Amino acid sequence: MRTPVDDLPPAFAGSRSGVAGRNATILFLSALTIMAGATISPALPAIEAHFADTPEAAILTRLVLTIPALFIALCAPFAGLLADHYGRRKVAIAAILLYGVAGVSGIFANSLLTLLAGRALLGVAVAGVMTVATALVGDYFSGSARDRFMGQQAAFIGIGGIFFLTGGGLLAEFNWRAPFLVYAVAFALLPAILAFITDVRRPALQKQDGKSLSPGFFFTIPLAAILLAAVLNSLTFYLMPTQLPFHLRALGTDSPILVGVAMGACTLASALLSFFYGDVRRRLDVSAVFALGFGILAAGLALVAAAGSFAAILPASFLVGSGLGLIMPNLGSAAMAIAGEDNRGRVAGLLTASIFLGQFVSPLISQPMAERTGYATMFGFGAATLLAAALAALCLAGI
Repeated sequence: MRTPVDDLPPAFAGSRSGVAGRNATILFLSALTIMAGATISPALPAIEAHFADTPEAAILTRLVLTIPALFIALCAPFAGLLADHYGRRKVAIAAILLYGVAGVSGIFANSLLTLLAGRALLGVAVAGVMTVATALVGDYFSGSARDRFMGQQAAFIGIGGIFFLTGGGLLAEFNWRAPFLVYAVAFALLPAILAFITDVRRPALQKQDGKSLSPGFFFTIPLAAILLAAVLNSLTFYLMPTQLPFHLRALGTDSPILVGVAMGACTLASALLSFFYGDVRRRLDVSAVFALGFGILAAGLALVAAAGSFAAILPASFLVGSGLGLIMPNLGSAAMAIAGEDNRGRVAGLLTASIFLGQFVSPLISQPMAERTGYATMFGFGAATLLAAALAALCLAGI
């Protein structure tokens, strides 16, 4: 039976420090995904002001934040295919190099179009990074160990979000280009990938008449349900960062600091619940965890809809983050549990694409609804949709 130590490069086989280094490398790779948007978010107003003479500067500036999600959704399935065919290590190295170059390119961009081109390439890089990070967890861990690490991974991403959002805000105080320097940290991960990450040997495909058989069709109904859950989770959760500031303004709270506090409560709760995901998973099956997570997320959005002041938004944000903290690691764990050894990369790629597809389309769906019905009704509709998802998952759990 394969153990984590068996998967280390020869120089580290049997080494506890090697296992720790490998796990830390995967965690830092995962943190790069949240860094893609969080780092430059505080600089968006200054970017818009700098390129104010550009036609459609307002919408193009907002695309600077969202266009990576579109390219992640488009490219992640192909990244998964490459990871299965060429190995995780090669894709990780290429993705890290592209991540650093594309991320730092914002420092030198002399127009919004060149800035957007760099952000699009960053999305391509994140597609590779996140797909490989998820597939590696499936390669190196199984059972309860995988559940625990998925929880740690989601918690690390949440903590990274707080760190990079704060760091980006501090750097943006000096110059709007300064936050783009943070992306250079990707280059520091390259030695760790070379030292600690190796490809796990997967069983060769059966042969018939001397020819290799292609992998079987792996897109099943359970996988489709997981991908649908990923899209729904991202679509509804992203009502918070995209619409909460405007909802608070309608309630009479127009302070960016208070908006940051509300989103910070959400991120903190997500990190805390993710850290305990392994314990929750030991007591509940996958469907029951989805039911619990969607139910908590629905309750949080319902409280946001009913809130009449900032004081009521804080506990609602904490509930939303708590639901997210259970759902995100459950998505990865469930997907890797049903993936075969020959298609983990492709399954991870489809999951990554689904997560970021939901992120990208969320404002496209929510904004027209908010304009027609108001923010409270929009959040209420999101809560009702999540409640229906929770009830469906509860039925599947057989409870």
